[in-house]
Amino acid sequence: MPDMKKPAILTLMPGALNLAERLAACVGGEVHGAAGRVTGAQVSFAEVKPHVQDLFRQGRPIIALMASGAIIRLLAPLLGDKHVEPPVLAVAEDGSAVIPLLGGHHGANDLARQIAVELGIAAAITTAGDLSFGVALDQPPEGYTLANPEAAKAVMAELVAGEAARLNGRAEWLETSRLPFADHGKVTLTVTDAVKASDPLELVYHPKTLVLGMGCERHAPVEEAIALAEEALAKAGLACQSLAAIASIDVKADEKAIHAVAAHFGVPARFFSADRLEDETPRLENPSDVVFAEVGCHGVAEGAALAATGAEGELVLPKIKSRGVTAAIARARQVLPAQSFGRARGRLFVVGIGPGAEGWRSPEVSRMVEASTDLVGYSLYLDLLEGLAEGKRRHDFDLGKEEARVVHAMELAGEGRSVALVCSGDAGIYAMATLVFELLDKGGISDAASRIEIAVSPGISALQAAAARAGAPLGHDFCTISLSDLLTPWEHIKRRVKAAGEGDFIIAFYNPVSLKRRTQLAYARDELLTYRPADTPVILATNLGREGEKVRVVPLGGLNVDDVDMLTVVIVGSSESRVVKTGDGREWVYTPRGYSGKAGTGMKKEDVA
Repeated sequence: MPDMKKPAILTLMPGALNLAERLAACVGGEVHGAAGRVTGAQVSFAEVKPHVQDLFRQGRPIIALMASGAIIRLLAPLLGDKHVEPPVLAVAEDGSAVIPLLGGHHGANDLARQIAVELGIAAAITTAGDLSFGVALDQPPEGYTLANPEAAKAVMAELVAGEAARLNGRAEWLETSRLPFADHGKVTLTVTDAVKASDPLELVYHPKTLVLGMGCERHAPVEEAIALAEEALAKAGLACQSLAAIASIDVKADEKAIHAVAAHFGVPARFFSADRLEDETPRLENPSDVVFAEVGCHGVAEGAALAATGAEGELVLPKIKSRGVTAAIARARQVLPAQSFGRARGRLFVVGIGPGAEGWRSPEVSRMVEASTDLVGYSLYLDLLEGLAEGKRRHDFDLGKEEARVVHAMELAGEGRSVALVCSGDAGIYAMATLVFELLDKGGISDAASRIEIAVSPGISALQAAAARAGAPLGHDFCTISLSDLLTPWEHIKRRVKAAGEGDFIIAFYNPVSLKRRTQLAYARDELLTYRPADTPVILATNLGREGEKVRVVPLGGLNVDDVDMLTVVIVGSSESRVVKTGDGREWVYTPRGYSGKAGTGMKKEDVA
């Protein structure tokens, strides 16, 4: 599939689960089932419409085991440009039919054929090009770009009417099609990496055979780098659509200018070590001892372009330079998949998965995990990802190995991988995000690991989850305090507990106890009793969002340390926190902010019976 994303197989009914699992195995997909109806699905969803629309926006291929009309109506508000829509297929729940509805030229037709073979049926493919010629001229395969898609309709009309085509250039996907070729065909199909103005009834395809090698000074201006890249292409008369990648030396993996050029042309950036670039010295047209003294190779721009295009690649534009940037272009003999050479800038996603349940995990976190090649974390946290972890390399660590865990994740990303560092709750609250930046600040990681791209995504923290289960205890000013003296001196913790008590803050206590540490929570309880009433509500929340969840409300004066374990979050209300019972007998905790009776509420206290 062009987008290389895992297809989502949607089923709403338990009777279709076996078929969904069969299709998932066939296409390398993931079963998504309606919560409350389908058990055993890798991903559960509460409402079908927002879930399907979110998958579509993500560009995920969708294989829906439901009526074609139903899936069309769900996606209708999102339909627009057919050139960017992902594959969407409808499969009958009894496996009797498969229909590619959208994205036929983005992989839907191929998926339909694959499913049809698995089920022993015929795929209901209706796109004209596929039916007549076995090829879609308006949607060429990966590695080719159609320069003038507006001409495709007229060209297809001529071919369907019986006119022949002539081929200028080479492209196996065209040569092996059922297109009628003739030396004097009325239609022309041109394959070239050069800039070309199309003639009437001509389609121009640009193969991704070019690599733009670039070098630059540290913090080179983005505008200068883009301008030189454009100049290089113009000098060589080459089409930007034929660029497969921007290439450079690995010490430039975090250079803004290099990535800006890649983004400008919509291609990836790839990087090589100095040793690999030095291997290209015999093929350089402008070797430089000055460059060698600086970075360890005799040429960055020319060397990177040649390294990317392989042993049969040729330099088509020797190095040109501006004040602080160099550029060169090389051509490969064949279309170049970007992932086939060099390495990408590594990415580290620092994600908080909340308490762990899918319903409390943000879509952004799920997307980051899905985009990762490697997962690093405490074994329990990785287990909680369930289906999202499938097909990814796991790197499990025990508790207490936090620094080793983070260093390992950063070094993996330094190798060019996409890594998710998985934390429970929120990644930045008593979790691993802070250690990532501390290592960047103080060292302790390799140069490659220090140049990675980093993204941090929030998760539902334990205090938020506990507060939501108990009502609204965090309705006014609050703070969090960790009672673990493993990393913080006990005297500092005592000072913070005293200050929070004096300030009448609602307090969420993390790490309240451990197997060996039982006295800190008792100290905190006794200290707070000097500032607030003994009946102040205290929330004890354990295993939030997971099996064995337990939420209790006890008075501060009756807080028993033995009722608390390492998986419990303790929230102590302020002197204003209250307990209210609803008609079903449920106790809720809230802390008023003073809204009631204030201007703008629409009522006065004396009006309330």
